[in-house]
Amino acid sequence: GKRRRSSLVESKTKKQKLEKNDLFEEPEFEDETVEEIKGGNLDAFFGDDSDSDDLVPDDEFDESALNEMDVSDEEQEFPRNPPKSQLMDSEESSSDDDQEPGMKTFSDSNASWLKAKNVDADDLDSDEESSSEEETAIEKRARLQDAKIQKLKAEAEAELKTNIADGEKFDLNQDEDIQDLQDIQRRIQEIIGVLNNFASQRDPETSRQEYLAKLKEDLETVYGYNEYLTELFLNLFSPAEAVEFFEANEVPRPVTIRTNTLKTRRRDLAQSLINRGVNLDPIKWSKVGLQVYDSQVPIGATPEYLSGYYMLQGASSFLPVMTLAPLEKEKVLDMCAAPGGKTTYISSLMNNTGVVFANDANKARTKSLVANIHRLGVKNTVVTNYDGRKFSSLTKNGFDRVLLDAPCTGLGVISRDPSVKVSKVEEDVLKTSHLQKELLLAAIDSCNAKSKDGGIIVYSTCSVTVEENEAVV
Repeated sequence: GKRRRSSLVESKTKKQKLEKNDLFEEPEFEDETVEEIKGGNLDAFFGDDSDSDDLVPDDEFDESALNEMDVSDEEQEFPRNPPKSQLMDSEESSSDDDQEPGMKTFSDSNASWLKAKNVDADDLDSDEESSSEEETAIEKRARLQDAKIQKLKAEAEAELKTNIADGEKFDLNQDEDIQDLQDIQRRIQEIIGVLNNFASQRDPETSRQEYLAKLKEDLETVYGYNEYLTELFLNLFSPAEAVEFFEANEVPRPVTIRTNTLKTRRRDLAQSLINRGVNLDPIKWSKVGLQVYDSQVPIGATPEYLSGYYMLQGASSFLPVMTLAPLEKEKVLDMCAAPGGKTTYISSLMNNTGVVFANDANKARTKSLVANIHRLGVKNTVVTNYDGRKFSSLTKNGFDRVLLDAPCTGLGVISRDPSVKVSKVEEDVLKTSHLQKELLLAAIDSCNAKSKDGGIIVYSTCSVTVEENEAVV
């Protein structure tokens, strides 16, 4: 048994030795492969992956690299481009050799060559006389030049002040100074100043019509009105008043409300709105008006508005009703009533007594009229939809007071509708004026001239033209 075990161990060790020897033994090449290597056919042996292409044969060796190395070594010993210091030394030596014997060179002793010639003694200030000797002539000359410039500026300013004091004439043809709207506005003010004192400020070669033509052109440019309206307002107002009118139309209209005295008092309404964050003040010339400056809540959607405590209404529309001054138990006609601000004001002044006929020719607008009447608690109003020119045939001489807030071009409330600046022309004014005359004749026929306390007609518009106001009445 021991011999078998020993023989097995020996056989295992022999196998392990053979395996190790196999790892380090060189492989045997076939005869064809050996012949190819001996024959020098390297490409066939290595194939496409060979690096033999990178090898350079001896007969293809380039000697230029070796020559360049030799040349670089020579340049290190004898450089082709010498340093700048050597060049400067050589140039200075050559220039000294070439210099003429009688020529002077620059030095500190002859620096006076740089002094300015023909300099007046009057231009020298005391500071210049006390300047240090080390100051160069160029610096002194520059300082003298600056002094001259300052002196010329001072003389120009003094001359300008003298011309202004003497009343220098305004030149109308100075267009090269106009660059923006501010320059045009400045010229507008200058033209107005000339027109206000035309005898003393005018240019003898410029007529008044030329000044007005230039003013008209500038106003159209700045404020955006068409030619007809600009000429209309210049004929209606003086130049200064026309400019003030144009400026006023650029300012937004204030927000005002009217207290409905049928449901509340102005003091109580103001306190309620202030508690809701509304900043307001009472209108001094009215007992029911309030002006709103700002509000934290929409002024047209508060509980007070929905309850009918107030009406959003322009303060100027208070005036026709205040002028009409209706009394209780009277019969009143509002010929153009929509949207109902004046109608409800009349009813509140009459304390819901008597009868108010609210008429409007536009049926669509009567919807807002009816809605406001119900919201404000008005009970003495009859809403009608007739042509106002034919209303007198229904109830002739049947009203104590008649309010005719006639349709107009709206040239007095341009800030509310800026499109009027370019949309309205002369034809619109003439058509509206003719309609207003027909409505006024119907209002006269509808009013009872023999009324005990009445017999009053109020005619009002939102326009400033003579054709729609004085010419109609």
